[in-house]
Amino acid sequence: MLTVRTLAWACALALVPFASVAHADGIALPKGVTAGSCVEGICEYRLANGLQVLLFPDASKPTVTVNVTYHVGSANENYGETGMAHLLEHMVFKGTPDHKDIPGGLRKLGAAYNGQTSLDRTNYFASFPANDASLEWMLAMEADRMVNSFVAKKDLDSEMTVVRNEMESRENDPGSVFMQRMQSASFQWHNYGHSTIGNRSDVENVPIANLQAFYRAWYQPDNATLIMAGRFDPSKTLTLINADFGKIKRPTRTLPTSYTLEPVQDGEREITVRRSGDVRLVGLNYHMPAATHPDTAALTVLANILADVPGGRLYKLMVNTKLAAFTSTVNAVQHDPSRFTLLAVVPKDGDPAKTEAELLKQAESIAAVPVTAQELADAKQRFANSYELAFNNPNAIGLALSESIAAGDWRLWFVQRDAIARVTLADVNRVAAKYLIQSNRTLARFIPTDNAVRADTGGAPSVASLVDGYKGHAAVAAGETFDPTPQNIAARTEIITIGDGLKVSLLPKKTRGGTVVVSASFHFNDVNALKSVPRVVPDMTGAMLMRGSKTMTREQIDKRFEALKTSAGVAGSGQGASIGLQTRRGELVDALTLAADILHNPVFPESEFEQIRLQSETNLEAARKEPGTLTGQALAAHFDPWPVDHPLHHRTLDESLADLKAVKLDDVRRFHQQYYGTSQGEIAIVGDFDPATIKPLLQKLFADWKPRVTFEPISTHYKDVASEHRNFETPDKSNAVFVAHVNLPLNDDDPDLAALEAANQIFGGGGGLKSRLADRVRQKDGLSYTIGSGLNADMSRDGKDDAGSFSIQAIAAPQNIAKVEADVREELDRLIRDGVTAEELADTVSGLLTQREQGRASDGSVAAMLNSDQRYDRKMLRRAEFDAKLKALTVADVNAAIRKHFKPMTAMSVYVAGDFANAAKKAAPAPTSSP
Repeated sequence: MLTVRTLAWACALALVPFASVAHADGIALPKGVTAGSCVEGICEYRLANGLQVLLFPDASKPTVTVNVTYHVGSANENYGETGMAHLLEHMVFKGTPDHKDIPGGLRKLGAAYNGQTSLDRTNYFASFPANDASLEWMLAMEADRMVNSFVAKKDLDSEMTVVRNEMESRENDPGSVFMQRMQSASFQWHNYGHSTIGNRSDVENVPIANLQAFYRAWYQPDNATLIMAGRFDPSKTLTLINADFGKIKRPTRTLPTSYTLEPVQDGEREITVRRSGDVRLVGLNYHMPAATHPDTAALTVLANILADVPGGRLYKLMVNTKLAAFTSTVNAVQHDPSRFTLLAVVPKDGDPAKTEAELLKQAESIAAVPVTAQELADAKQRFANSYELAFNNPNAIGLALSESIAAGDWRLWFVQRDAIARVTLADVNRVAAKYLIQSNRTLARFIPTDNAVRADTGGAPSVASLVDGYKGHAAVAAGETFDPTPQNIAARTEIITIGDGLKVSLLPKKTRGGTVVVSASFHFNDVNALKSVPRVVPDMTGAMLMRGSKTMTREQIDKRFEALKTSAGVAGSGQGASIGLQTRRGELVDALTLAADILHNPVFPESEFEQIRLQSETNLEAARKEPGTLTGQALAAHFDPWPVDHPLHHRTLDESLADLKAVKLDDVRRFHQQYYGTSQGEIAIVGDFDPATIKPLLQKLFADWKPRVTFEPISTHYKDVASEHRNFETPDKSNAVFVAHVNLPLNDDDPDLAALEAANQIFGGGGGLKSRLADRVRQKDGLSYTIGSGLNADMSRDGKDDAGSFSIQAIAAPQNIAKVEADVREELDRLIRDGVTAEELADTVSGLLTQREQGRASDGSVAAMLNSDQRYDRKMLRRAEFDAKLKALTVADVNAAIRKHFKPMTAMSVYVAGDFANAAKKAAPAPTSSP
């Protein structure tokens, strides 16, 4: 049956041969649509109203990503209106007359969606399984909210407080505050100095008329780019886009032109931030030129040479020497001249002055120790790998192009890639000497200096001079069209057993770029063996595995994986070890062999051991005063069912710190020698590979390494825990945390699980903007930026493990936490008392089924599913059975499960942490004088 929209699409298609022209790539162009350039499989089109369209079809991905980028960000805001671009990003989710519940519609599609605001752009994206109905709805919705969003005063009143709570959550993070203050000090006039989230008083007081004017000016087709990537028919989709977006009139207004340029910095600056927290930071900012400047590529490479872990200069000379616990760099490639940042985290017992001195030395003394040819080659290899892997994922590219669009043109993504490949040694050393200088630095003290040397970023070439006529490289070969149903996955997967019980799942298929994913889990040890070693020993052992083998140093391992164009992880814990690889067909054998050698033959260098100890201690100390840490620690202690000597017994922060200080390197080496092995476990390989080559390799690498202690999983069982309510004071933390938790006797065999999953999703599951909790606490009352609920069902091979749970989490301003708790209590009572509605259930089931389908579209997710099935003796088709249970749910089923399993707030333990004392002082009425 044809719907109205389907009929409109069909009619539009029928008219194409009579009112269209042909594009060079063979796509028929609807009337009024013009074609632009095509680069490596991405083609540009322009609608008559000015909308730019980029299409990147890839039949090998069963999903579609729709991304609308508006060429406006916080840099376009006026005085008194900071944060307006970000606030508007929130507001356009509030709906239109024809799409009153956008979050609900997106949830019904099972879409993964969000909006993002940055300095130069705002974008809205959603990924969902490829089908005509979902694509029609998504394009119609995006076209509708482009010009018809409510942007109403009633929505601003509630959403302003949500954004303010988001701002408060950032204020809790010392690193976030530190970066914003440093950025602000670096820019005196340009809006790049403003935080995207804005000034608190601006957000609280912006008139709705100003926000509406901002929306009408910037949210228009001639100021937007629609990007589509994934599985779709380009010709049909372009016709549909023209039908939805083409009916929007081209605006007659003229957008304001930005003309503010940051003056050349004329002396070093310094700021000091004094706030609550246990982490000490040192940072340097240097002005760098715009995205189109010829020096930008060399600066990008320089940042990588300094920051890479473990081969970068900062890591080698600061982290390895314990002058810093962590280091990083940021080179912000923007539309206008921006910043080049270096950061260091000072260890708890470190000397900040020495850390600062060394950071300055590494930044401003490169001429004394120039960048070497090897450093340059390594960095360029990392970039080449990163670009190549990224381009194998069209959905990710669809989002990445937003940054290039914001910088001036989507083709800059390719231009920058090619420019990085051409960077020379002379280029890198020259830009270091030109820009990383004292007078261009923000740490910021003023010292009068005659004839000061200054860095002038100069004028940047036009975008057109770089991208006009650009053709790019050959397009990446696409993979097969693969249907990710449980039935097809099961039919295409071969399962074999090697060793003492190493179960291998092999799913070969053609993928874009020849990519392949490996997920391996190896099991060993029992609870008695673990009781004989301190908890920290297995953790340290696992963290050390990739830090050096008998044949390679940590840096050599990193470089070898880069040479193999492989993203790799090798880790371990008390009862197992894991290997995760994302590589390509041609590199799979070498990458898997290298990972196996790392797991089997680590050498545990003492310097790396001490480095991990230092970083772990720093992280624990930094977390002490955080509201989330205090609530999490209290919850874990209260619900801990294990005796003191059990390996799963809860450890306090102080106990964990004491463990770290006491652990010895010999303990770690001994644990690996005595307990590790790979002959038991699961391996899943999904993607482009030859099973005939891989099977004997797996046998050779893993089957014969037997652990000394046979794996015996730790059984977990439900325990009834009395409820408690605890408050924690966290001074100077402007964001508070709320957590509620209760244990449930629940596992994945429970006949009520499908109903409970649906109930939790309706109540608060999945986060996002659409649920009962989100509707009440965020959308209606405007109290919280993040609120949601979680349902946990235990996994068991024998059906006896049943340590399930239900939890609720939220953040809010301290003065609003009591109201949040009251709202949650009322909504939970209403859920238990009244149950759910038929409309809620239908929408939720549709969304859950789509989300599950979307999960099977990821090769990494499929590999994890295959391993889980083998570990817990499941079948892939069990997922189809669960989908059928979801489809068959009735309102009566769900409401009965709610009444049976869910408990009111009085039975839940509640933990809140925040600066309640200070909030009470601000709320107290001012004293009055007696007459």
